[in-house]
Amino acid sequence: MSEISPRDCHSAFDWVRTQHIASLNIYYQEFRHRATGAQHIHLHADNSENVFLVALRTVPMDSTGVAHILEHTALCGSEKFPVRDPFFMMIRRSLNTFMNAFTSSDWTAYPFASQNRKDFNNLLEVYLDSVFFARLDPLDFAQEGHRVEFTQPDDSSTPLQYKGVVYNEMKGAMSSVNSVLWQTMSRHLYPTSTYHYNSGGEPADIPNLDYQQFKAFYQRHYHPSNAIFITYGDIAAAEHQEKFEQLALSRFTASACHIGVEPEQRYTAPQQFTERYAAEADSDNQRRSHIVLAWLLGDSTDLAATMRARLLSSVLFDNSASPLQQALETTELGLSPSPMCGLEDSQREMCFACGIEGALDDDAEQSAAALEQLVLDTLGKVAEHGLPYSQVAASLHQLELQQREISGGGYPYGLHLILTALTSATHRGDPVALLDLEPVLAELKESIKDPEFIKTLVREQLLDNPHRIRLLMTPDEQLNARNDAAERARLDAMAAALSDTDKQAIVERAAALKARQEQREEMEILPKVGREDIPATIHYVEPSVRNEQPLPLTQYGAGTNGLVYQQLVMPLPPLSDELFALLPLYAACVTELGVGQRDYLATQLWHSQLIGSWSAAAAVRAEQDDANRVTGTVTFSAKGLADNQGEICALMEESLSQVRFDELERIRELIAQLRAHREASLVGSGHLLAMAAASAPLSRYAAINQQWNGTDGVMALKALDKALNQPPALQQLADQFAAIHQALLAQPRRYLLVAEPDRLAPFAETLQHRFATADTPPWQQPLVSAAGAQQPANPHCWVINSTVNYCARAYPTVSFAHADAAPLAVLAGVLRNGYLHRAIREQGGAYGAGASQDNMAATFRLFSYRDPRIDGTLADFDAALDWIANSAPSQDAIDEAVLGVISAMDKPGTPAGEAIQAFHSELSGRSKADIERYRAAVLAVSSEDLQRVARHYLTAERAQTAVVTGASAAAQTGWSSSHV
Repeated sequence: MSEISPRDCHSAFDWVRTQHIASLNIYYQEFRHRATGAQHIHLHADNSENVFLVALRTVPMDSTGVAHILEHTALCGSEKFPVRDPFFMMIRRSLNTFMNAFTSSDWTAYPFASQNRKDFNNLLEVYLDSVFFARLDPLDFAQEGHRVEFTQPDDSSTPLQYKGVVYNEMKGAMSSVNSVLWQTMSRHLYPTSTYHYNSGGEPADIPNLDYQQFKAFYQRHYHPSNAIFITYGDIAAAEHQEKFEQLALSRFTASACHIGVEPEQRYTAPQQFTERYAAEADSDNQRRSHIVLAWLLGDSTDLAATMRARLLSSVLFDNSASPLQQALETTELGLSPSPMCGLEDSQREMCFACGIEGALDDDAEQSAAALEQLVLDTLGKVAEHGLPYSQVAASLHQLELQQREISGGGYPYGLHLILTALTSATHRGDPVALLDLEPVLAELKESIKDPEFIKTLVREQLLDNPHRIRLLMTPDEQLNARNDAAERARLDAMAAALSDTDKQAIVERAAALKARQEQREEMEILPKVGREDIPATIHYVEPSVRNEQPLPLTQYGAGTNGLVYQQLVMPLPPLSDELFALLPLYAACVTELGVGQRDYLATQLWHSQLIGSWSAAAAVRAEQDDANRVTGTVTFSAKGLADNQGEICALMEESLSQVRFDELERIRELIAQLRAHREASLVGSGHLLAMAAASAPLSRYAAINQQWNGTDGVMALKALDKALNQPPALQQLADQFAAIHQALLAQPRRYLLVAEPDRLAPFAETLQHRFATADTPPWQQPLVSAAGAQQPANPHCWVINSTVNYCARAYPTVSFAHADAAPLAVLAGVLRNGYLHRAIREQGGAYGAGASQDNMAATFRLFSYRDPRIDGTLADFDAALDWIANSAPSQDAIDEAVLGVISAMDKPGTPAGEAIQAFHSELSGRSKADIERYRAAVLAVSSEDLQRVARHYLTAERAQTAVVTGASAAAQTGWSSSHV
């Protein structure tokens, strides 16, 4: 850690405090802007990936989505940068490792990250101007939020329709049963505060927001006095503050407006609610009801209360041996625990929930009452008898692991820490307390020695807490139709009331918006980085030690903050088509079963005492030069505290050699849970499913991806789950899992060890002692011979429970090693930036659209996300290819696309994650030299290359089209369709 000046700050700021957090290897610094009171938190770290976030407390008191629409529209042009879309334009002109904006339930945030100092400052200038000096053009409000247009925009005799990016985004979001469940639960659990409302916006309510209300919300909430600035990295706090002051804060004085979430009014007795959610007709599934119990807990700014609540949630839900988790997994009232289970502690007042999904629709009310009694009885037993100290200590061990692990959860690590601090800062609590958990963890270690501690927690937090709700949600197959009819009636009534002047105004606004979307922007006013700013070399993690004897072990020294990561990798053996199709399910189940004399409950407790996670994953990879030549592996992974490394090795060895496939009911539960999880994820991943389906006919790798991860995989899982109701089928599946496992154990192995450098040698010796054998077979990876997915008609619809569409078109191209792979990757960026974003998102109203070259599958894909259209989007796909064929892209357009490809390649990971990725890349034949070659090819792409590959590969006769959509939209296409 480099030296810092703890009190060093810009003259416009006052220093508040500095604290070193050893467990995170950062210095926490806090400052206050003198004129406005804006808070600045700086997390100083020896990390060149600097992260910035500015957040505003936003507490809407309706479901019009005002905060969400504002988040979009603030990034549509500002005082200094009066261009239509500086956010998306800066994505193209940047080497950022992260750019986005978030609307939470009580804050709106604008974060970005970059490893390049010039790029960081460019983005900071644009973000600060966008947030504090937004133009908020009414046309941008109409584009991003909502508007009415005639179906034929220039013909006022055609019907009216709603349009808008956020409007369609939320129609897609609220097609997800989990989203509806969360919003409905929050509405009843929080009857009076901002959490009662949908901050993203309810589709039926969004059109109620007018422009003046929208602008007033901005003026009240987007003021520095209501702002929290948080930064992370090796740029000094004073340097950031100089920019803040110069670019924004110097123009403001303090605002007297105090924005915050008021305490919720408490129920004096438990409440019960029954609601409906929209569902497609499904005669094969009569177990679609959801039942949730939820409690309102204490203030999240109280660190001691928060950590007690986290521990309580962990004790009750950590694993299958935990009391509530076991009760919910094994009850016949539902198919699996609800995705709502657990603690939500990011809001002003925390909530705790538990429940089931897959309750029998015809018996839902009785099931709800029975589940409530089951939960209360389970909690009552814990309150009366307590839990073994070892079980509570294991849960606390998991909390310690979460604190220690350097992981961003898909975000840059610095942003992960920033969001942790933001939770407390939003509610004017103590942000450093949520970052430095070591003191409170030490207190909890002492507290759990008291047998009454957990008993008291359960009674006080749950059993004696009257602010509890029981929510039953049942499917309604007519709800979508009623909603559509209500929307149509509302629009028709609006149309009937329009004067000729009103109609002309709607036509003129549509024309003005279209003209604005198509006008050439003066992009030169935006800052940018260029090719000269791209690093000449790549960051690549080399192994510290690589041995073949006595064990084929690769070791990486990395800053893991006291954790160790170990993997055991085996190549896929030759398997029948039937067993090959089951590999992802085998991998999901094999680490969730009993081991030796322990049943799965005892095994789960054993795991939680020693490790952070124990998992398996099946994966396939295509050869560099041929997507039809595919190899595969199964990887077993463990991570935990380095002090437990010996026990972790023993757990890995015993779990591999003595896993039990005789626990038939456990296997049955796991398959039901997997099905519920996959079905719940359909709406959120519709674009990925559409791309997988469109690509499936084009290469063996793509066919396997569709079979395992695509719509084919979901349908196969549903059929298997149904078949397992017959005991012979369940025994057969257990036997098949055992056969896969035995075949794997006969394969050669590779081992991976990632730990802090000074621990590698003793850890390697322990691994070698535990696993080394005299007759280790030589490493080889046979080609996968399984058939892969069956190909449907082209084009094809896949039907899910959705009110929006996900469109995809795929073309066969080339693999990673081919000379055309690089220009195809750049072409994807040029098409996205130059055509698809404008045509499909801005004009078509979809939430997102883009293109990508998949070197593994050797396919090029065009896609849309949460899209109100199908035919129009597919026509835009064709038009995009005509555009690139007939107009050579400018050098600026090529440079922007190149920057995007390079920044994605150079994006840093966590220390352990980078090591693991490098190991698996080399295992599959992709070396540092291969990556450098491809990177150089990307930098050398020319305009002629782009037009050549577009004309050669992206032709109509080679295209495969797939759409994921709802039943009514699928019927209107006239295509063949399959219900997922």
